Amino acid sequence: MPTDDRRLSIDELGRPSPEQFRTAPRRPVRVVLDDVRSRHNVGSVFRTADAFALEGLTLCGFTPLPPHREIEKTALGATHTVPWEHAPDAAQAVRQLQARGYRVLAVEQTLKALPLTEVAHPPDAPLALVFGNELHGVSDAVIAACDGCLVIPQHGAKHSLNVSVCAGVVLWWFAGR
Repeated sequence: MPTDDRRLSIDELGRPSPEQFRTAPRRPVRVVLDDVRSRHNVGSVFRTADAFALEGLTLCGFTPLPPHREIEKTALGATHTVPWEHAPDAAQAVRQLQARGYRVLAVEQTLKALPLTEVAHPPDAPLALVFGNELHGVSDAVIAACDGCLVIPQHGAKHSLNVSVCAGVVLWWFAGR
């Protein structure tokens, strides 16, 4: 590290308090989790949603719900700063978001999925991004309900990323840069 560089203190970062953040403007991006099973992944997505000031999460199916200590272990309090709701059926949640004006894209490897870097979306237009189960991905019914699919280009031997890592990459692309 250069001698004139150092880590910033919490005060120097200038972050809002949780109370201030709850009423701050949000980016019109919503995350939909379709039967994500790991509480650690759910907590990580909450933390990422907080980092990029997303409007909220829709936790679908058997996705674990706060409060839970294993979610909090990775969320680090973001379950209190990011609005969330539960929907029993992800395909129905997608249709409801579309009725409210959202463009809904599944993050899934499909024949017609567009590479993330080729997906254009106006920054102020409502967008919902669906992330799926760690083993089975986004369900076929949800893919069919979505407006399209996108995929993160990969170059290694593994065929996928961990869902919370994938969410971090995609959410940075749409809300963080």
